[in-house]
Amino acid sequence: MAGLRFAGVRKDYGSVRALRGLDLDVEPDELMVLVGPSGSGKSSALRLAAGLEDVTEGSIHIGGRDVTDVPPADRNVSMVFQSYALFPHLTVAENIGFGLRARRVPRGETRAKVESAAKTVGCGEFLERRPHELSGGERQRVALARALVREPDVFLLDEPLSNLDAQLRVYMRAELKELHQRVGGTMVYVTHDQVEALTLGDRVAVLRDGELQQLGLPDEIYRRPANRFVARFVGSPAMNLFRGRFEDGVLRAGPFVFSPAPEERRLGRREIEVGVRPEHVRVTRSRGERAHVQVLEVAGSETFLHLVADGESLIARVPSHRRPEAGDTVRVSADLAHAYFFDATTGEGLG
Repeated sequence: MAGLRFAGVRKDYGSVRALRGLDLDVEPDELMVLVGPSGSGKSSALRLAAGLEDVTEGSIHIGGRDVTDVPPADRNVSMVFQSYALFPHLTVAENIGFGLRARRVPRGETRAKVESAAKTVGCGEFLERRPHELSGGERQRVALARALVREPDVFLLDEPLSNLDAQLRVYMRAELKELHQRVGGTMVYVTHDQVEALTLGDRVAVLRDGELQQLGLPDEIYRRPANRFVARFVGSPAMNLFRGRFEDGVLRAGPFVFSPAPEERRLGRREIEVGVRPEHVRVTRSRGERAHVQVLEVAGSETFLHLVADGESLIARVPSHRRPEAGDTVRVSADLAHAYFFDATTGEGLG
């Protein structure tokens, strides 16, 4: 199976620069997730890989072959869109086999491949139906089968689950990951949902304003964010951030006091920000700085507390069976082992 490489890829739309020299290697049989907010360049990267857009600068390679100027039909890639893009007047079988018929694959071979792809994704029982007779999840399966049947070098998936309801989206996410483990294939999956990125990807590439912010395993992205943007973007609720200051051998950051302070030599003589994820905020009745509970968000087995402490807002994640009530006064603290440090000017991670 071929891999995919972006080599210094830049894409301009008039005066707008969507990608700023993207260097990224997707390994053969890897499921790579591109994640970032709107305007980060992730969908542009996918369209460039498919040949639907022209590269302004740089090159794109599939299986070691430079395809920068190769027409889309000759790149041997399959794309799954957010909108499914099914032909309403064709049956499921005809939709899945459309590309094969366009390439004049013999009818018997087309039928066999269509049935095999449909069985693989679990839509084999409604091959004679039309799209309007299908649910959203079933339509998405048809779109996946249509991509599979071509046996492409690279699968390109552009937010394919975003039109599904929350419960079905979680189910289809697991189905897609299991499908990749079963059939393999090089897949590039675009999403703005960082939870989806962490649960799906073999590796995750975080983009912002057309630039790659961090590339790594999902656990690395979450536990060792390269900078303030990644730290805040990846994780729900977002990481709490406070300006840090050293005073009399301790480090103060918002309501948190870290004693003894980390070595100033490690952080350097600079302005720093300190981050603490909501699950690492310790909430008690007796130890730490006083905090006022403003709002509770109960989410089943866990609750998110919106707190104000020493004039600073923060969020804590606690078990629902141990939650305080709105209006209560509690105390908050955090361990140095679970603190993150960033340069307050550049946002880059420190140590």
